[in-house]
Order: sequence, then C-alpha cells, then structure tokens
Amino acid sequence: MTATTERTTGRITAPAGGAPRERATRYLFGGLRLALGWVFLWAFLDKLFGWGLATEEKNAWVNGGSPTKGFLAFGTAGPFEGFYHGIAGAAWADWLFMIGLAAIGAALLLGMGVRVAAVAGGLLLVMMWTAVLPPENNPFMDDHLIYAGVLAVLALVDAGDTLGLGRAWARLPLVRRLPWLR
Repeated sequence: MTATTERTTGRITAPAGGAPRERATRYLFGGLRLALGWVFLWAFLDKLFGWGLATEEKNAWVNGGSPTKGFLAFGTAGPFEGFYHGIAGAAWADWLFMIGLAAIGAALLLGMGVRVAAVAGGLLLVMMWTAVLPPENNPFMDDHLIYAGVLAVLALVDAGDTLGLGRAWARLPLVRRLPWLR
C-alpha cells in the first residue's frame, strides 16, 4: 500500500484507488474502526446495565453502582495508584468515563469524528494503562497501548470513510471549517 499525503491538509490518507489491495486495506481499516468502536460501546453498555460479563447487574450504573469505584479503588497499582484511588467513585469521574466510552464508541462505529474519538480514546487508554504499572505480563507493553496506536492510525488514514459516514461528515460546513473534527 502506498499512502498519500494531501498537500492542502498534510494528512495521510489510505489509497482511494480501486486496486484490490488498496480496497482491502481501506476495508481492513474500516473493520478495525468498527471493532474498536464496539469495544468502547460494549464497555459502556455493560457498565450501564450490568449484563454480567464485566459488571454484575447489582453494580450497574442504572442500579446505583459506580463505573469507576471498583477498579480504581481496588485494582490499581504502581506509581499512579494514589491518584486513581482519589478519583474512584467520584460522580464527575463516573460521568466523564461513561460519556467518554459512549461517545468514543459511537463516533468510531459511525465513522464520524474519528480524529476526535482517536485522541479521546487514546488518552483514555493511556490512562487505563497507567492504572496498573507495570503491566502483569510485560515490562511495559499491553493491549491499551496497542489500541491507542491503532486509534492513531485510524485517524491518520480517515478510516471513517469506509464502512462509515466519514465522507458525509467531512462535507458538513462546520467540519470543512474545522477539519480536526473529521
């Protein structure tokens, strides 16, 4: 695959040509965007309703549970442990976390605002990585950093354009004026 750089914006884009390899690359990026979108949206839904996979129903946010308290109070370790213990269960932290999960997941699934979602998602993932340092199975690397890197790539190649509404989103006057919203 040969990526191109647009002269007007300086952004890197996935090839728009019709060659099978280029099409496959665009669809792979679109599929990865959808997969990561579902990871974020599922985390939101499970914490909201407590569907029993990561969150028990009794601890669901709709039942008065806190989406941040359990892990941040009891699951953190390392140099940032005190910081995370301090925000565990705070209403503002619960709301920011849940809004972030829902918004990032929705943006990635729809292919709209992928750049903003990638920055917000990358920040959230790096924070989650810092919550348990060092990672359990590696001196420094874990899936949170890998996902953050994938989000950056998805933003750079405008992955919302394939299998998403990214092209229509990019044509909106506000997004044309503020291309970082793309």
